[in-house]
Amino acid sequence: MRTLAYGFPKLGDRREFKSLLENFWKGKITEEDLTEGMNRLRDWMVDNYRQYVDLFPSNELSYYDFVLDTAVMVGAIPSRFGKYQGLSTYFEMARGKRALEMTKYFNTNYHYLVPELETPNFHLLKNFPLEDYNYFSQKGIDTLPRLLAPYTFLVLSKAPKRTDSSPFAVLQLAPIDSVDVLQQYASALIPLYREVLKSLASAGAKVVLMEDPALTKEMTDEEWRLVTEIYHQLAGILDIYVLTYYDSVSNYERFVQLPVKGLGLDLVSNVENLENIKKLGFPQDKVLIAGILNGRQVWRANIEQKARLVEDLSKECRELVISNSCPLFHLPISVEPEDQLPEGLKERLAFAREKLQELKLIKGLIEGDRQALEEASRISKILATDIGRRDHVRERVRSLKEEDFRRSVPYRERIKLQQDILNLPLLPTTTIGSFPQTEEVRKMRTAYRNGRITQEEYKAFIKKQIEHVIKVQEEIGLDVLVHGEFERTDMVEFFAEKLEGIATTKHGWVLSYGSRVYRPPIIYGDVERTHPMTLEEISYAQSLTSKPVKGMLTGPVTILNWSYYREDVPKHEIAYQIALALLDEVRDLEKAGIKVIQIDEPAFREGAPIKRRDWEKYFDWAIKAFRLCSNAQPQTQIHTHMCYSEFNEVIEYIYQMDFDVISIEASRSKGEIIAAFENFKGWDRQIGIGVYDIHSPAIPEKEEIKRILERAMKVIPVELLWVNPDCGLKTRNWEEVIPSLRNMVDAARELRTEKNPATT
Repeated sequence: MRTLAYGFPKLGDRREFKSLLENFWKGKITEEDLTEGMNRLRDWMVDNYRQYVDLFPSNELSYYDFVLDTAVMVGAIPSRFGKYQGLSTYFEMARGKRALEMTKYFNTNYHYLVPELETPNFHLLKNFPLEDYNYFSQKGIDTLPRLLAPYTFLVLSKAPKRTDSSPFAVLQLAPIDSVDVLQQYASALIPLYREVLKSLASAGAKVVLMEDPALTKEMTDEEWRLVTEIYHQLAGILDIYVLTYYDSVSNYERFVQLPVKGLGLDLVSNVENLENIKKLGFPQDKVLIAGILNGRQVWRANIEQKARLVEDLSKECRELVISNSCPLFHLPISVEPEDQLPEGLKERLAFAREKLQELKLIKGLIEGDRQALEEASRISKILATDIGRRDHVRERVRSLKEEDFRRSVPYRERIKLQQDILNLPLLPTTTIGSFPQTEEVRKMRTAYRNGRITQEEYKAFIKKQIEHVIKVQEEIGLDVLVHGEFERTDMVEFFAEKLEGIATTKHGWVLSYGSRVYRPPIIYGDVERTHPMTLEEISYAQSLTSKPVKGMLTGPVTILNWSYYREDVPKHEIAYQIALALLDEVRDLEKAGIKVIQIDEPAFREGAPIKRRDWEKYFDWAIKAFRLCSNAQPQTQIHTHMCYSEFNEVIEYIYQMDFDVISIEASRSKGEIIAAFENFKGWDRQIGIGVYDIHSPAIPEKEEIKRILERAMKVIPVELLWVNPDCGLKTRNWEEVIPSLRNMVDAARELRTEKNPATT
């Protein structure tokens, strides 16, 4: 038995990856400096693997996103970027003015850049797998080159599709939903992949890891025939290990018949894979790569139980490799530096490095190592205890009734009451919530946390920031204001720090996209709110202006999905506990006179299971959780925000959330998201159109914004439209934000006048 790990986080112990990228973008270091720094991180990643596991990959350190790397490898450079000019083009595709669309990688919080396949004319532009394999080979280190499989690459991509039924009647990019089109693009990709595999074989590689998580989606027989043909074409050059993760493979019998040497199955996220192995057996001529350690959760494994599982699996196959269930980049690097966690929690945790140690420990236990035996026994005793239990919280959830999930007045009546109070113009303008978190803001927050300034000094500083942002918004002419969120590090972490039963970390950083990092909280006990969380700052902001200021909350589904959550109670119960805590906050905000409350749910779609057959159960409790926390007075206008989701797939579920206004992303997707509302009959909710991309430093032109809004008006009545950026502004600087918002407000005012000449 051997051990394999993959997907180790590239961030570095001190977030070196983030520093390298951002210093390069700011012009503080050269491309040569960037390359040298990235090579040090490459060595660091492999050194982590080499300490603990037998097999590990190369080609894992992307400069931005591994899906983008694959697009560059196959020459899928959209024509608007011109001839590929190395890193300048690469980063222009990632974060430039006309950057590729960004969306979630399957049902995770990792964002990937969506390849645009204008034609099926691929060519080998950059052989990243060979370059990285040679880098380590020259050091005498044997690695398994890692590639994104052709099928998954195509499933994640978009290709031209004529949408004659739409009012736009243009050739748009859309997900490839035709097997014939998939076949066309796959036929063009296969020779290129063969070329890459041959180059690796010539360089001495014996095995390649082919990640194919799209095989866990619901697939037709035609799609399986295509996948089988792809691997038939790739077979025979070197051994291929196919890795699947995040769910069970859609057809186990077809999967195990693929003409490859090794098959990787996620045995954590589902029970179906293991049941199929036991029921249908496993081919004796293939390697079983058993994903037995959870790559998405931070909980320490019960080593004794995992060892018993491995022993059972070894009876089903001739050659067994044990591994993580999915890439480890969903985890922080190590729990070791965490010294301020609640009592009894740290010893229950295993981050990425500890997962590697667990693989080694399981192997040692099976091989009879005495130290491994003692350590496994010690861990079992720790995990047998309970922490964070609050019986009164559980009783409150058990006592919920149907009316708790339903607002007392229907939307059509609520909206009239709200407009009488708010008196908003046509095309009202607002922002999503946050404003620039400048270096000064970050320094003051750090000084407060480290005890270098008092709480009074910190609060006075935050008040000055709020005063400034209210003044800026009024000068720009926004209609509904926000308090800027200067006191918040992160939209989930902020609330986690104020709720009982949730822990936060000091160094538990995880990459979300590019250089953007966040620290997922850890839900370890029953969740409870013991005091107001946002009331002070939002009330102060409202006292400074006669315009409405939004109360800003993060929704229960997002707090749950963007945290590491406990596994000893059902997810829906955790969601309801969080929702009840937020409901208490909503009621306090209402008592303080706040008329508009935004409850952000960007992870609502992300949390849905990969297979649609499992959607009803998930969306049932996700919708209820939102409705529970938003069960406000009818006069209170409830907003929500979502970004970078496939709205077309879930719009019916979104409508059932019963909000008053939703803000959505519509910039990188070039407004195509608006088409989701074409086929939805009876849509009557207000929609805030995200008219410019906050992930790019480019300042949007007024005419660009007007084009997006005019396109929206072809589908959505102007009376329902709001105007806003597509996400929060915390990562931008004031020099970008102010002119961008001015252009946005000017565009809205001009269209407002055109649609209603009486508007002043």
